[in-house]
Amino acid sequence: MKGISDILHEIDNELKDERVSISALLDTFHERGFGFFLFLFALPAALPLPAVGYGTILGLPLVLLSGQQALGRRTIWLPSSWKTKSIKRTKLKSMIDGALPWTRRLEYIIKPRLAFVTSGIFKRIIGVFGLIMSLSVCVPLPLTNTVPSFGIALMAVGVVTRDGLAVIAGAIIGMLWVGALVFIISFLGSEGIDFAKETIENYI
Repeated sequence: MKGISDILHEIDNELKDERVSISALLDTFHERGFGFFLFLFALPAALPLPAVGYGTILGLPLVLLSGQQALGRRTIWLPSSWKTKSIKRTKLKSMIDGALPWTRRLEYIIKPRLAFVTSGIFKRIIGVFGLIMSLSVCVPLPLTNTVPSFGIALMAVGVVTRDGLAVIAGAIIGMLWVGALVFIISFLGSEGIDFAKETIENYI
């Protein structure tokens, strides 16, 4: 089975125009769209970037995508006005080039297995977990975006490559982290987040 980096290369080669419409992108990805777009939006949010509000900007598309996946849609729905918008092919290529090194690292451990976890009713469950993690990414507080975004990215790669174990691992990592954050905020408030952040930084 082709790796995700091979498919990214194929998609990069298929898009020849100077500008690429969102509609053309959706047609190119078709049913693979959820996995690819979730991965491409989750990966930057999974990096420890210091920019304020960065998680919220990336989190909103993740909410839109994972919400539709939870509802059982096979292809991505976007408003007609969004579909007519376009981006430069060079920018799209830059996004793909930025994702490739990470996909190659993941491909050392990603392989087709437990494929039943990546289809059917499980796909909706993946969408529900992804939606919960995406909502966490949108919260403008420390520690709310990096680990949940990594969980989403791992689940997305698992769906694309039919690796159910990767999906399960991503779900466990992301949901445990979100659960821990909810517990900390419920009992300690935002000060608990700051305390947890300082504790983690002391061990890094």
